[in-house]
Amino acid sequence: MAETILIVTEDADLLDDLLRLCAAAGAEAEVVHGPRAADPSGARSWRSAPLVLLGDDRARPLGAELHSVARREGVLLVGKDLDDHSIWERGVRLGAEQVVFLPDAERWLTGRIADAVEGVGRPALTVGVVGGRGGAGASTLACALAMSAARDGERTMLVDGDPLGGGLDILLGGESADGLRWPALLESRGRVAAKALEESLPAVAELRVLSWDRSDCVLVPPEAMRAVLGAARRRGGAVVIDLPRQLDEAVAEALTQLDLGLMVVPAELRAIAAARRVAARWALLLKDMRVVVRGPYAAGLGAEEVAALLDLPLAGEVPNERDLSEAAGRGRPPGAAPGGPLGRFCSAFWSRALPGDGLQGSATS
Repeated sequence: MAETILIVTEDADLLDDLLRLCAAAGAEAEVVHGPRAADPSGARSWRSAPLVLLGDDRARPLGAELHSVARREGVLLVGKDLDDHSIWERGVRLGAEQVVFLPDAERWLTGRIADAVEGVGRPALTVGVVGGRGGAGASTLACALAMSAARDGERTMLVDGDPLGGGLDILLGGESADGLRWPALLESRGRVAAKALEESLPAVAELRVLSWDRSDCVLVPPEAMRAVLGAARRRGGAVVIDLPRQLDEAVAEALTQLDLGLMVVPAELRAIAAARRVAARWALLLKDMRVVVRGPYAAGLGAEEVAALLDLPLAGEVPNERDLSEAAGRGRPPGAAPGGPLGRFCSAFWSRALPGDGLQGSATS
């Protein structure tokens, strides 16, 4: 039972607390007590469980028979007496990863249990996309980036952060796909189970999509945005968020979880003027923001000139793709053609952004 937490304790009150925290984290638990608690390391679950919660009531006898206890990673020694300083010595003798005191550390421990059963590793590279002006093509780029990452085998989630944008599921041709939309998640608070979130969303073109339904709901509470994006990022891979130009509390929350922001700016003076205002607001919450320049180009303007006028690094340029709207009408979402200008830009972007320890340089088309 690789996703079952192992609890070792004879303390009924502590057991009740630990079972309650496991339930809150969405984790199943196996309890070792009675004769088996004399040496739980002999049980198969001691070796296979992702996390062992060892009650301090068992630490004393186990520590006295240290030679019989098989060491392993992921053992937390759980106690309730903050004034018992000898618990730290017992933790060291047993090779515990950490000593945890309840009830003070309940919130932390719930998160640690959830991380263990979810197999949390490196968080997803999270990219936000916004238009420098209306109609710049931000939603198109967001969809294409998600399509490209999924095509390359990355676990990918596309999040529609713009309630007035018309729905990314429609742009992808997945409006009839089964799964939850934003209105079903607006009450989300605290920690959302990452695996459960992923499995509940519509699957479209090998990626998961969180979009809007056709109701009149147009507001995401910042707490819901925080909880949902936090869960999405814990699954790893890539998360792409399409965001509106208007900065409200939910968008501000999203910006704090981004690794990188991309602003799509048509190469025209009015678009540049509008983009400067958007960039000024985003810069208050986002350290890394880059510009994607979209053609056709006005006279005297090139991609480098647009980036310089905005005082932003250039992430690349996307030439105008004339048959993009027609392809979408035929059920081919943006970025579906890897050899097109948009597909090439996205492939180049991810080839630089995903490998290694972080974003390196700028992607070019």
